[in-house]
Amino acid sequence: MAAHVVVPDGGSGPGIVLLMEIFGVGPYIKKAAERLASIGYTVLAPDLYWRIAPGATPAHTPEGLQEAFGLVQQLDVPAAVGDAIGALAHLRSMPETRGRAGVLGFCLGGTLAYLVAANGDPDVAVAYYGSGIHDALSQGDAITCPLLLHYGGRDDYIPMDRISLVRDAFADRDEIELHVHDAGHAFDNSEAPMFYDASASDAAWKLTAEFLSRTFPVA
Repeated sequence: MAAHVVVPDGGSGPGIVLLMEIFGVGPYIKKAAERLASIGYTVLAPDLYWRIAPGATPAHTPEGLQEAFGLVQQLDVPAAVGDAIGALAHLRSMPETRGRAGVLGFCLGGTLAYLVAANGDPDVAVAYYGSGIHDALSQGDAITCPLLLHYGGRDDYIPMDRISLVRDAFADRDEIELHVHDAGHAFDNSEAPMFYDASASDAAWKLTAEFLSRTFPVA
């Protein structure tokens, strides 16, 4: 399984496994990796399509979106969760991370980040608009790490009633935070004009950076 790795300027820092959207490990995920590295994290973004279409990076166009939907329909989700947990273990073994690693994912990767938190042992987890989380709430009791969840309040793929199910399920869990932004789906993806919302992206990133600094500090 190939992976894109970015090390912070200081040469070391705690690890973040960065889990891709359905568009693969393309320009957007690589930019997200640079963004995390800029605040001190060592980032590893695994190619979760390696079993079905290694290196696939559908374009951020209507046609590319259909290609991406076709790929994700072929994805073996339990195997992808296992691959992500394996990536977490590999990242922890890298000397740059000194044995510390968490997980952060967008869209498809947001659901997988939640499932890694439930089935693995990340030090921290962040999930942006994970469309499958509401269907896996029974696994929530297994999550012991701090978890940050981002959603768009105008998301056509994740209606508010599903977001409310997630919010209610974790209402008494202080280590789990949920934020709903005034935006649609995939609002952080600056490579996708059909989805990107700069205001929501900036607000969510500020919350993410603060959450990581508080729960998974670099120093």
